[in-house]
Amino acid sequence: MQAKKRYILVFVSCAFLAYAYFGGYRLKVSPLRPRRAQHESAKDGGVQPHEQLPSFIGSHDVQELKILQSNLSKSSDIVKNQIVRKPDCRMETCFDFTRCYDRFLVYIYPPEPLNSLGAAPPTSANYQKILTAIQESRYHTNDPTAACLFVLGIDTLDRDSLSEDYVRNVPSRLARLPYWNNGRNHIIFNLYSGTWPDYAENSLGFDAGEAILAKASMGVLQLRHGFDVSIPLFHKQFPLRAGATGSVQSNNFPANKKYLLAFKGKRYVHGIGSETRNSLFHLHNGRDMVLVTTCRHGKSWRELQDNRCDEDNREYDRYDYETLLQNSTFCLVPRGRRLGSFRFLEALQAGCIPVLLSNAWVLPFESKIDWKQAAIWADERLLLQVPDIVRSISAERIFALRQQTQVLWERYFGSIEKIVFTTFEIIRERLPDYPVRSSLVWNSSPGALLTLPTFADSSRYMPFLLNSMGAEPRHNYTAVIYVQIGAALGPNAALYKLVKTITKSQFVERILVLWAADRPLPLKKRWPPTNHIPLHVISLGGSTRSLGAGPTSQTTEGRPSISQRFLPYEEIQTDAVLSLDEDAILNTDELDFAYTVWRDFPERIVGYPARAHFWDDSKNAWGYTSKWTNYYSIVLTGAAFYHRYYNYLYTNWLSLLLLKTVQQSSNCEDILMNLLVSHVTRKPPIKVTQRKGYKDRETGRSPWNDPDHFIQRQSCLNTFAAVFGYMPLIRSNLRMDPMLYRDPVSNLRKKYRQIELVGS
Repeated sequence: MQAKKRYILVFVSCAFLAYAYFGGYRLKVSPLRPRRAQHESAKDGGVQPHEQLPSFIGSHDVQELKILQSNLSKSSDIVKNQIVRKPDCRMETCFDFTRCYDRFLVYIYPPEPLNSLGAAPPTSANYQKILTAIQESRYHTNDPTAACLFVLGIDTLDRDSLSEDYVRNVPSRLARLPYWNNGRNHIIFNLYSGTWPDYAENSLGFDAGEAILAKASMGVLQLRHGFDVSIPLFHKQFPLRAGATGSVQSNNFPANKKYLLAFKGKRYVHGIGSETRNSLFHLHNGRDMVLVTTCRHGKSWRELQDNRCDEDNREYDRYDYETLLQNSTFCLVPRGRRLGSFRFLEALQAGCIPVLLSNAWVLPFESKIDWKQAAIWADERLLLQVPDIVRSISAERIFALRQQTQVLWERYFGSIEKIVFTTFEIIRERLPDYPVRSSLVWNSSPGALLTLPTFADSSRYMPFLLNSMGAEPRHNYTAVIYVQIGAALGPNAALYKLVKTITKSQFVERILVLWAADRPLPLKKRWPPTNHIPLHVISLGGSTRSLGAGPTSQTTEGRPSISQRFLPYEEIQTDAVLSLDEDAILNTDELDFAYTVWRDFPERIVGYPARAHFWDDSKNAWGYTSKWTNYYSIVLTGAAFYHRYYNYLYTNWLSLLLLKTVQQSSNCEDILMNLLVSHVTRKPPIKVTQRKGYKDRETGRSPWNDPDHFIQRQSCLNTFAAVFGYMPLIRSNLRMDPMLYRDPVSNLRKKYRQIELVGS
């Protein structure tokens, strides 16, 4: 009997296990029950039993989910305009890398032909600025077959159908583009999407397909990570180039601002984005917390106003917005109708630390910029915690955050040009064979746009990163002598004396002579002995004479350009470059002392002859002077040290318009190099040991003696400032002298004895 019971128990257990294994729970659900009923039970708030949940999602379920999403939409127009985007779109699947292997070039579609009424399709001012920035850059190409990226000639910035800048019939226009290919290798710029009342983020009114979206107010659920690029929202008056610099004029510590937290802006009585701003009055105390809003906007605000509107408007009118920006430590950046806000860039420029109150917003260029160094996050759902958050931040961190706002503003956000170029460089770093800049490069000055990773394998060779990485420039220098006159070479010639002086320097590694004169190269026997210092002579477009086994020579093709003195010649292997004119008069002590100073300031130009710029009110233009003043802003490259990276940057980064100006004038290349270095470093050059004469006046043929010389240079200076968008040059009163220079002590106690023997 006991054995029979055991057999029955084993049988029942096996049956139960088999029932469970083959889906016994699933058999309880009627196969005739429609799947939609299951969705409805969950939608009505009922909890669906776990035994009714499907084990997987099939194609039928996906279709039903799409239908359900459409039924939940509040507006059929918005549903009609929503983008169907591939959730798995990546650079590997939606981008053709083969178009970008040679060069990273951008093609802009030509403007559409005039319509039957003779009118061109509308283009907003900001979109035209984007196109202009690209067309005048090194990215641009007129050859679509050579392009890596394509930019639409159709204005897509404002996709709010109620806006005056809204462009209609975009789908049909895209279909007519010869290289559209479902958007592959295209980039679409957009600031506003969706319209009242929902402002749907993905409502562009056309299918972007496989195009990269460079879009403002992007949410984490809409961004295709590693593919799309989040950009900042900027207003219609935003500058094309450079624009205003950061507003922080001093680095006082602690900051001691009048207000701790401030905000002044619109609030929305109802609709999307209204909850956050409608609650800000709870934080306002009128002392260190000033958060004022107004509902006085729009045509029908009177009809829509609530009980608090009048009181809010009175408080709103008490404060000036610019005054709040400049006198607040933190600036609140709450979401508006969309996730992004104009307040974000305004706070960055003012050095007011942004406090973000926009859940799910993907910050601009978030894949590269470490926003923890420049902004504070808060939660819209925990608004009342904001005062405690900002009060808990130490003075040291406030100081660091404030400094970083200025770095990011000036390097990436100060103009439309910088925003567009930053977008391109982020995409460029996604290419398989292109070097990727480190986070340190992206988040420190001078930033990624001015740090070309193709220059060297490591960023430690960049002049502006040496100190931050605890490194020093490599020893010795290469002397580069630019010969434009080409006087007869003999023991009394300035060039002969200069080469002889350089060879006596303890730091020189090699000498490079750039021969741009019409005269043929001198014979080998006419050059001074170089004491085993290699001497290379390169003829810039002229005839070349072999110099034998000692010095080497080569020829470049085409008409010589004065900018060729700044080419990144492969013969230059040292970090330091000593740039010299053929008629410079310097002794060995002067060269060695200037090089020693440069090693302490490798990111700057260090040299002897100085000039200054000034603003001429009578001409409403920049002026250039060589008069002796109490300040200078230019150190001429006729006798100066600088880092060889600036040769690479001058050749491969500067606008072609700037280089064309230099070539046409055969002048001003030294001014342009000074503007470039000051633009990169935001620092002035350094003058060493005052001297009144550094040129040999042995010939009157020197262009330096031309009476039109200064008029031409003033014209260059204004052209350069216009292309940069601002004046990069910075004034300085500093001069570096050797220890005991001109002190009334024995000359034997001085290290650089020859300097004072030259005279003042």
